[in-house]
Amino acid sequence: MKTLKIFSLLATVAILSSCSNDDDNHNQEIALSESEIPTEIIAYKTTHFPENEIVNAIKDTEGNVVTYDIYLSANFELEFNSNYEITDIDGISKLPDSVIPQAILDYVAQNYASNVITDWELEHNHQQIELNNSVELEFEMDGTFIRIDND
Repeated sequence: MKTLKIFSLLATVAILSSCSNDDDNHNQEIALSESEIPTEIIAYKTTHFPENEIVNAIKDTEGNVVTYDIYLSANFELEFNSNYEITDIDGISKLPDSVIPQAILDYVAQNYASNVITDWELEHNHQQIELNNSVELEFEMDGTFIRIDND
């Protein structure tokens, strides 16, 4: 009976250890040197944030989903999907106009003239921005205004 309890305990520990290892293999963050950052991401950064230096770059893998988080000077954070397409831009100051679709820039200029866009995110079927007054606005993919996001 004592041998059976020890065997059961060892089996339980082995199972828990293998589950823990599976999580580690499927969820990992890898720091990238500038030379390891995909060229498409470097090109985007150079085009839209030429004055900002790369502070940190992380390749994040969760299951089968890969994203790249690029941290720039002046507190800008860029997130790219596995196809190196921009999906999220966070800042504490005005984002460059070149990263915001013209229809959204026009809407903000007309309706929130005293504010600036500090965050932009591509959702599944729409875009979302945040203004420096913490108002979040949602837009269709073509830039048509949907609503103020109160979530």
